[in-house]
Amino acid sequence: MKKFNDCVAVVTGAGSGIGQQLSLQLAKAGARVAIADVNAESLANTEQQLEALGGQCKATVLDVADRDAVFAFAQDTQRHFTKVNLVINNAGVAMSSGSLWETSIEDFEWLMGINFSGVLYGTKAFLPALEQADWGHIVNISSLFGLIGVPEQSHYNASKFAVRGMTEALRHELDQAESHISCTSVHPGGIKTGIARHARLSKEPDGDNQIIHARFEELADTTAESAALKILQAVVKDKRRLLIGRDAKVLDWCQRLFPDHYQKAYQWFIARAIR
Repeated sequence: MKKFNDCVAVVTGAGSGIGQQLSLQLAKAGARVAIADVNAESLANTEQQLEALGGQCKATVLDVADRDAVFAFAQDTQRHFTKVNLVINNAGVAMSSGSLWETSIEDFEWLMGINFSGVLYGTKAFLPALEQADWGHIVNISSLFGLIGVPEQSHYNASKFAVRGMTEALRHELDQAESHISCTSVHPGGIKTGIARHARLSKEPDGDNQIIHARFEELADTTAESAALKILQAVVKDKRRLLIGRDAKVLDWCQRLFPDHYQKAYQWFIARAIR
């Protein structure tokens, strides 16, 4: 992890889960970290842990769906640290709203505003600073659901497919421009982060969905700490795409080999959850 010594890293969604673990591991590697989260209490908790490690950090309460706020955050970060090397657009939300015809346009726009527009704003806002640094890398967190489509997740699928598509296109553009900036699209499967428990509910979930949410972390085989380490290793190796977890890798291969039938593999996984 020598790459991160004395670099400046930006992590959104740093109040908990993967974002918090990324911030802590970067600080341990000698990075100066700009952290952001919409939850002030959670953000303060991460800031306290970073300070306990002796790390240099700057904490900002931030709604990544607010374009002006994200661009102001980028400017403040560069002024404070004088450079930016690594941007990890990690902030994201989940929602239980049912099928596409049950999901309101307003709920769809709310989730897209955070999961996709927040990543777009973070990428665009920090590109000028990354261009000025001696090295630069963007990590955009997509999902397993950015690789496969699943029932009652059309909103989440749309946001995570969009993140994947934008990031992969950007990677090609940076390669063609022979830029010193690079980027990685990350696709976690089940991670023990609590995102399922904190999902926004626009309708009361049925019995099976309640059981799935309750057992999600039991079935998830990857910790947030392990996921964060894999992401930083992917930056060091300059990987185009990172899949995290056996479920992500198995289901990715299923959709590659059986594009018309991979849903059966997903349904098998769900069946395990509700047994």
